[in-house]
Amino acid sequence: MNAWEEQEWQSSAVSGLPRRDRRSGPFLAYVPDTLVQAPLVLGREAEHLLATAESKVRSLTGLSDDLPAISRFLLRSEAIASSRIEGIAPSARQVALAELGQSETVQGVSAPAQMVANNMTLVREATTRLVGAPLVTVESIIDLHRSLLRDEPHHHGIRDVQNWIGGSDWHPLDADFVPPPAVRVEPAMQDLVDYMNGASHAPIVQAALVHAQFETIHPFTDGNGRVGRALIHSVLTRRGLTPDSVLPVSLVLSTLRDRYVDHLQQFRDVEGRGSGSSGRERWISFFAEVTLLASEQAVTLSGELSEIREEWEQRLTSSRQRRGSQRALRSDSATALILADMVGTPVLTVDTAQRIHGVSRVAALRALDELHEAEILTRRSIGSGRHAYVSGEVLDLITWAERRLASTKFDTRKSPPHPGVPAPPQRPPL
Repeated sequence: MNAWEEQEWQSSAVSGLPRRDRRSGPFLAYVPDTLVQAPLVLGREAEHLLATAESKVRSLTGLSDDLPAISRFLLRSEAIASSRIEGIAPSARQVALAELGQSETVQGVSAPAQMVANNMTLVREATTRLVGAPLVTVESIIDLHRSLLRDEPHHHGIRDVQNWIGGSDWHPLDADFVPPPAVRVEPAMQDLVDYMNGASHAPIVQAALVHAQFETIHPFTDGNGRVGRALIHSVLTRRGLTPDSVLPVSLVLSTLRDRYVDHLQQFRDVEGRGSGSSGRERWISFFAEVTLLASEQAVTLSGELSEIREEWEQRLTSSRQRRGSQRALRSDSATALILADMVGTPVLTVDTAQRIHGVSRVAALRALDELHEAEILTRRSIGSGRHAYVSGEVLDLITWAERRLASTKFDTRKSPPHPGVPAPPQRPPL
């Protein structure tokens, strides 16, 4: 279809509003083309960019054992988007402590940090279900949306009203973009999931088209952005391109927001259907560029983590030598197990270490104390007589990575990060 459809808006705005907000009249709603069996012709440059991006993503597999663990922290920025709008941004330490608080009592955790930790858990669980499903259905996307907006039941389910982006809160007449009428949403969503269940295009192309199409349909009255970002990761993982990690694709999209919005508008261009779907090609090229940038940032992060690990090994070796230990650290020891998983669990207690690594309480305590003595972990009180062991270097690196990803040059020395990102840690990144 791929066309603008004229609709009529009949205002029901209450009296007392300005006249401009009580207007009625015609407006144009966009009805997108289907994705299933739609022709797609890409030029040589787009094909080359896609091949480069896919090769870069595939090279990440096995690059570092830390990438799957660090993925949960790359999702943190999305989880706290609403709190940042209000000027509230919990630190990585607070969020990690809040995650710990999901399994045991932790005092001194802020409400925003608890909200972020809960959202992170919900995102992981919901996307895991979507990735593991034999077939994606419209209902499974509705379930994903319901999980992300658990406490907002009035937004649950496919919309039965017209929504819009920009302009007045009371009518779509001056909107920047008007998605399809409510009656068109169900068929469009069915086409979307049918396309997700196929493999007619390369994984990055499929992820690009699914995301843009979903944002164009805008099937929910709120939360479309969060679901749309989750679908990117779902497609790439279902297609086997990112089996072990979550690329910071949506963080790069957020940083390049102006270009992102512009390319989405080009994706919806009704012109040129017979000339190779140029709007879709430009969107796909942009998305491939974003995927490439996200992969490069993942490589940078992996290298920084490797440097931290080398430093840990040196500190632990020196500490053990000072204590007169002559034996090499056994790979199955509690200390080695905790150290290997430190990136994924930068805040631990004796109880969590015992549960996660299947070691005795005595072994867990000895290992955490050994890592504390080696200045790899610090201790922090989380209640009366109770302590958490914290890897400040991992949490600081997460904050530095967020700041870098919020710079349009992906380097805070060349371009400052967008307002609202976490303040820089006291010590510089490695």
